[in-house]
Amino acid sequence: MEKKRILIVDDDVNMLKMLRMFLQDDYKVTIVDSGKLALDCIIKHTPDLILLDYMMPFCDGPTVLETIRKREESKDVPVLFLTAVTDKDLISKCLSLNPQGYLVKPVSRDDLLSKVDEVLGGIK
Repeated sequence: MEKKRILIVDDDVNMLKMLRMFLQDDYKVTIVDSGKLALDCIIKHTPDLILLDYMMPFCDGPTVLETIRKREESKDVPVLFLTAVTDKDLISKCLSLNPQGYLVKPVSRDDLLSKVDEVLGGIK
């Protein structure tokens, strides 16, 4: 059985490396460091799940999610926000976009795997 594909989008290269390390044994992981690259990547290969940073320069997480939801080929892809943002108003705005979840950095490997497995139905 082919591994599920996860796209991780974060402008912090160290965070990208850590998250890839957490997930690469169980999932096929692609990492990109900008919202624009994420949108380009989604057009080429629609992932099974997107882990999306909230705060990024030029094209932030909410803008990326809004664009994902407008595109037919990606509108149903589950998205988990993974970010250090803890402001209640920003979190409320984020949740109004209906992501499948919101994890606050730093996230432990176990918490991340648990949430990813939950969203993907436990099927790898």
